[in-house]
Amino acid sequence: MISSADEKRVLDLVPTQLYIAGKWQDAEGGKKFAVQDPATSETLLEVADASYADGQKALAAAAEAQDSWSKTAPRERAEMLRRAFEKLLELSDEFAILMSLEMGKPFAEAKGELAYGAEFLRWFSEEAVRINGRYQTAPDGKNRLMVLKRPVGPALLITPWNFPLAMATRKIGPAIAAGCTSILKPAALTPLTSLLFAKVLEDVGVPAGVVNVIPTTSAGEVTSPIIKDSRLRKLSFTGSTPVGKMLLRDASEQVLRTSMELGGNAPFLVFEDADVDKAVDGAMLAKLRNMGEACTAANRFIVHESVAEEFSTKLAERFGALKVSRGVADGANIGPLIDQKSRQAVHALVEDAKAKGAKVLLGGEVPDGPGYFYPPTVLASVPESCEILSNEIFGPVAPICTFKTEDEAVAMANNTEYGLVAYAFTKDLNRGLRLAERLETGMFGLNTGLVSNPAGPFGGVKQSGLGREGSLEGIEEYLETVYVGIADPTA
Repeated sequence: MISSADEKRVLDLVPTQLYIAGKWQDAEGGKKFAVQDPATSETLLEVADASYADGQKALAAAAEAQDSWSKTAPRERAEMLRRAFEKLLELSDEFAILMSLEMGKPFAEAKGELAYGAEFLRWFSEEAVRINGRYQTAPDGKNRLMVLKRPVGPALLITPWNFPLAMATRKIGPAIAAGCTSILKPAALTPLTSLLFAKVLEDVGVPAGVVNVIPTTSAGEVTSPIIKDSRLRKLSFTGSTPVGKMLLRDASEQVLRTSMELGGNAPFLVFEDADVDKAVDGAMLAKLRNMGEACTAANRFIVHESVAEEFSTKLAERFGALKVSRGVADGANIGPLIDQKSRQAVHALVEDAKAKGAKVLLGGEVPDGPGYFYPPTVLASVPESCEILSNEIFGPVAPICTFKTEDEAVAMANNTEYGLVAYAFTKDLNRGLRLAERLETGMFGLNTGLVSNPAGPFGGVKQSGLGREGSLEGIEEYLETVYVGIADPTA
């Protein structure tokens, strides 16, 4: 049981200043902003609110530290990441409580994010010592070709509110491993986890200026000048597609290396031969992780007409058995949404679907009381014209529509400008392989509702983004390739 004393103890651990050049410091003018608990709307802490000047200080610190950091031995960088990984595990309860408080997710799920986020540090600690080049004889035999890898340089890392630890470790891990300094701009809704993580990095010996953390409520004012500055060489952003497009326009001025993990509209296909119980299990994972506030969340359930009624009924039964409560409460399965604006957006999509003929099997009404809770909701017979099928829901709502043929299912799944992840349940392996080739997506879960793994390349196609995070590809996003032509040494 998590007590109020536990909550206070954890909040007392969190630094509330900016972290720049290895020092904790107030924002210019002493400006602060409040961080709220979305389950109660009460203020948890007030933290420093970075200004334009603070952003410039952070960039200067990262630029100044870049040369020496790039020359730090790979093994030394690896050991720092390994120590940070171990420290996170030691503080797993503390970080989980903190994420539950500031973001709303259930404690058990926050523990899962801790394990997932920490694993990026262990993964990239192992990749730091495996940055390879090559040496070869030119095809005509006259010269030699050498290929080197070197750090891109200072990086601006912009993270979202929904996974405050994992999104930070997924970006900072490869940056440290590759020899890049960084400026982390966490979401203003959930900056506390990033600040505590910065304290962990400080404690394990990451040098001053290598990682700088600047929470702010004036994101554009602070980050746009950084992006347009020639000292910055890399931008990594996780967030919405419209914001990503604006950042790409800014990044074009300096032709920055960019990694963009943007919006999604994940289809979840259930075929006539699927094990429906397993498909429902997968749907619970794919839809309700983080209360549906995840870019990988199943957004559209496209179910064969022969199993649609069985799937819908069983999914509604499972949804209805969940406990909606404050994340730190015992047995909580579904916490609050992040804020009132988000809840209103989710409910508007549900209301549009209801007005156009969707059948409400469960939920669909805004509850009374404090906090930004929304009940698990299942909608059946959702018409194609409903906005909920074309918009990212970011809430615990499952809209179900039907199909007759595989071609129809694929067409429905691909009918979106997004392409982050797709899911499908079928016992036919050949069909599964066909879907892997036909679905326009960067990731594909076959008979599973969970694809995220630090060892897998995370990222999408179309308007879901550019580049990949995690896996072997993740560190390449922070490395430049240099080709050296060498005269034939035997001539």
